Amino acid sequence: MYPVFRLIGQLIKHRNAPPLPVTGTHVSHHMCLPWDIDIWMELNNGRTLTLYDLGRTSAAQRAGLVSVLRKKRWGLTMAGASVRYRRRIRTFERIEMRSRLAWWDDRFFYVEQSMWKKDGECANHIVYRSAVTGKAGIVTPQTVVDEIDPATVKPDAPAWITAWIDADATRPWPPMQE
Repeated sequence: MYPVFRLIGQLIKHRNAPPLPVTGTHVSHHMCLPWDIDIWMELNNGRTLTLYDLGRTSAAQRAGLVSVLRKKRWGLTMAGASVRYRRRIRTFERIEMRSRLAWWDDRFFYVEQSMWKKDGECANHIVYRSAVTGKAGIVTPQTVVDEIDPATVKPDAPAWITAWIDADATRPWPPMQE
């Protein structure tokens, strides 16, 4: 089940936080609860993605994206992700999550997120490809950014993100059926 109450809690917790620049980093804190674990007694990989939702939503709220989406009646969808898991997160372990918009191209936003353990080790890291949608299809990211803050300067494309985009473009679609 989706952690609606945790999402509401995060939104309430950060509702009075200072506004975040479009490319600013949102920091949030979370705990691995008993219903987040898998049979190996660690944070389930699917639940990891769900917890990342909590960080992205609060970041979007602070950056002004949520209000623009409501005003324009636009939607938000995921178009891809690449995650790297490196350290286990166990039950009742607290983590710090960092969420930020890393870059955008002509169609997609690329959101970077990471979870950090108390000892300073990065447990996992993800990049999402996301799109804003309207009645006519995908809304260009620059249009969205201009609605939030026209003074925002587009960052340079991180090499590792462009390499992922290039590699993902070679992946067959639709996948083969055997």
